[in-house]
Amino acid sequence: MANFVLVAGARLGAWAWDEVVPYLRAAGHDAHPLTLSGLADKRGVPAGQQTHVQDIVDEVEGRDLRDVVLVGHSYSGIPVGQAAERVGDRLAHVVFVDSSVPADGEAFVSAWPDGGAMVKASIAENGGFWPRVPAAYYDGQGLTDEQIARIVDGSTPHPGATLTEPAVLARPLDELPATYVRCRLAADELDDEVAKLLASAHWRLVEMGTGHWPMFSQPRELAQILLQAAGQ
Repeated sequence: MANFVLVAGARLGAWAWDEVVPYLRAAGHDAHPLTLSGLADKRGVPAGQQTHVQDIVDEVEGRDLRDVVLVGHSYSGIPVGQAAERVGDRLAHVVFVDSSVPADGEAFVSAWPDGGAMVKASIAENGGFWPRVPAAYYDGQGLTDEQIARIVDGSTPHPGATLTEPAVLARPLDELPATYVRCRLAADELDDEVAKLLASAHWRLVEMGTGHWPMFSQPRELAQILLQAAGQ
């Protein structure tokens, strides 16, 4: 039995996995959707990037989980990638769902074309948080109007420090057993850093014909990819 620890991207909480979890449990595994500090039901809790890394490590170690499949979506690929190397032999696999990946000494905003200037300005103007975005932001991503409304209604402002603080990696990320899920509607090509990591024998690529939020647009298909990553 695998233990899936599911971490959604910026502005989202554990609730984002509500339609994926039943498929994983029906296949005989356990699933632990996780809300990171400062988001959703943990809104108001101070958080930097290492807080989010520790949230994930604490979930794994606090529950004494083994055969862990860590799943990071979007922004959360960064703390998930760091946590993966810190949980030792508890880890079975990592799945990066259309996500950013950590690079030692680099922040989430480092890869943005302007070096994150616009994001940093937005954070400064909004009391230290990356604000929510309007429904139009989710257009063209394979989502129904109902799904978009659910995402917008459930989103909370994202703690800004988690986006601007650098990642800390003790060893190369390409040594981790990993699957990268590319959502084809989200971008025309893979990020350069992801492409380099996929050259590793430990990494594999899976593509989905949907947008950046597959846990909403194609939950069954995403669950099947996660099960395959767990060896089922």
